[in-house]
Amino acid sequence: MGSTQPIILVVGATGKFARLVVPELRRRNALVRALVRDDARADLARSLGVAETVIGDLRNRDSLAEATRNVDGVFHIGPAFTPDEAAMGVALVEAAERNDVKKFAFSSVIQPTNTRLKNHASKIPVEEALYSSRLEYTILHPANFMQNIGMAWPSIVRDGGFGEPFPKDIRIARVDYRDVAETAAIALTEDRLAFATLELSAGMFSRNDIVAAISDELGRPIEAFEPSFSEWAHSARLPYSDQQLHLLSKVHDHYRKYGLGGNSLSLTAALGREPRSLRQYIRELARRQDIESSNSVMK
Repeated sequence: MGSTQPIILVVGATGKFARLVVPELRRRNALVRALVRDDARADLARSLGVAETVIGDLRNRDSLAEATRNVDGVFHIGPAFTPDEAAMGVALVEAAERNDVKKFAFSSVIQPTNTRLKNHASKIPVEEALYSSRLEYTILHPANFMQNIGMAWPSIVRDGGFGEPFPKDIRIARVDYRDVAETAAIALTEDRLAFATLELSAGMFSRNDIVAAISDELGRPIEAFEPSFSEWAHSARLPYSDQQLHLLSKVHDHYRKYGLGGNSLSLTAALGREPRSLRQYIRELARRQDIESSNSVMK
């Protein structure tokens, strides 16, 4: 993108996943601007290494115009299971184009054309807006995030089991979102991924595969079990409305019937290396647990 330091807008920079894009952009000498909802999130964004913040809302076109002014690229991941997710994404694409932004990386979802799943179908209008724009887009289709295992890690260690609301032998394509973040940063700071649409997966794994790896790393048996969706959602304490939970339940119904296919070919090509493996991710979780346990003993 030339010799000057690019300015990249990261939407949701304080969120669980978009925040992982920030260090990858900084590593590539980009200046990161964050679109955040309030002063508290602006402070958090700055603590994560963001250089500039704009307080606004994806539903407010004026704030989108301000956020995209004088930036070279935009990273966008939509709020999951939100009824107007598509409209917000399209509005951001339009604002970026009006302000002559060059690059746009959209973290969509694996298999967006599986329109039986509304949270997949909601990505299609945003992709269509990019295809019909003058932006140098890169569309990312990430699989199920390995970070979902990380969110369950305290209960896995405490209770000795890992449950998801579909059979334990069903294989699901999964990806470490740090690899998605790195791919997005490459797309926003280099030219080789311009106009690419990329399925991002590290491979397919069953819950049996996952607990086998966890058992090895922890040195004790961990059980794979299958809670009902309502039991699982209650345990996970998801910040979703009843309607959002209903949409998520349809995703797990699909997994139950068909699994989720995906391979690592395009992610390997985009990164120029093998993606982080499931075993690597779990090993990091186990080592972090060891460090935290050691620190608590020392106190």
